[in-house]
Amino acid sequence: MLQQILADMYIEPELLAELNEEQKQVLFFKMREEQIRKWRERETQLEKEEAAYVKVKKVSGKCVSWMKGLDDDVWVWVMGEHHDDKPYDEICDEIMNERAALQAQREAEQLRAKKEAELEKRFSGLYLEPEQVVLSEQEVQLKATEAAALEQKRADEELKKLELEERRKAEEELRRLEQERKQQIYMNLKEVQSGKQTHDEQDKDWQQTLQKSKAADMRRRSIAKQTIEDHRRRSVKALERGRVAAMTKAFGSTNPTPPPKPKPRNTSGAISRRKDGMRRSLSTSSRDHIIRWFQEEQLPLRAGFQRDQTRIAPWFHGIISREQAEALLNDGEPGLFLVRVSERIFGYVLSYRSKEGIKHLLIDASENCYMLLGDQIKFTSLSELVEYHQVEPLSSSGEEEYLLQACGQREAKADYTELFT
Repeated sequence: MLQQILADMYIEPELLAELNEEQKQVLFFKMREEQIRKWRERETQLEKEEAAYVKVKKVSGKCVSWMKGLDDDVWVWVMGEHHDDKPYDEICDEIMNERAALQAQREAEQLRAKKEAELEKRFSGLYLEPEQVVLSEQEVQLKATEAAALEQKRADEELKKLELEERRKAEEELRRLEQERKQQIYMNLKEVQSGKQTHDEQDKDWQQTLQKSKAADMRRRSIAKQTIEDHRRRSVKALERGRVAAMTKAFGSTNPTPPPKPKPRNTSGAISRRKDGMRRSLSTSSRDHIIRWFQEEQLPLRAGFQRDQTRIAPWFHGIISREQAEALLNDGEPGLFLVRVSERIFGYVLSYRSKEGIKHLLIDASENCYMLLGDQIKFTSLSELVEYHQVEPLSSSGEEEYLLQACGQREAKADYTELFT
């Protein structure tokens, strides 16, 4: 089932709901490893394809040379180390001030040329050329020649004074506008600089959030890796003791005749199969399909029976919900457990009480064997799995937990009756 999930990179919502937090972390870690493996394979393939079409780069005459210091090494200037170095903010202010002054000066020159053209156009028609003066004097009487000349001289002086005054006022106005424009440009550059600093601060916040996310991801990977290592350790430990082999041998000796093979099932109904992985029903009457699955495939394997197969194990329960299982285990001590048939998928759920509360572990029964999802140890029967974890811990997270006491039936009518009728 786990291999099928990794191949499809998809897990059914019903299956995900049956997993506890530890199994979800293990599954997440394995799916992430599979993604990285596929990505590396794809990158390697792309590198091979690109290497086949590598173009020869043309030799260029461009090169980069580094300025060297007295020690014949690359000269490096670290801003701020020398006592004459200015602070970064002061340097930025000077640069922005220079840029503002240059731009304001260019705009003032353009405005000055425009004003000069207007003044030239305004006063050029008021001056009389010498030839025109001579022609006018020829038309007037000789007695008024000197008076007209004096009057013309005074008029010219008045016009010059007026022109100079207008030019002075225009120059003052240009200087005022230049200073205002310089200040405006400086403030605009300041706003751009402050906006950049705000963006840098936001980028720092994003970097901190990213680091926290990576740290959380590393913690999840560490927990999953620790769980996998613990599973491997328990597997090696069990092999050294020979417990799994002994239990399997004992199971075969107590039952000399092998169990019958599961009967072929009719797949034309509403039950769907996802390759070789865990299967689930798409029909609304999934309980009926689970009962049929148990009777046709699990009952011939004597699932739920004790090792001697004389009677049903006290820890075995039928199709009960998570809430019903928790109600049975609520009043018990840590180590109280039961194995129930899942009401959502074709499989079993190990529910047990720990010091932290009630936990649920999914048991995969899709490969003619039984194993906790994410574990590496396979068992030939449910009773073998239960007996193994009565002496070996279930997980490595926190305090080691064992299956100590079976939780039996509370009602007069057993909840697994419908499975065997």
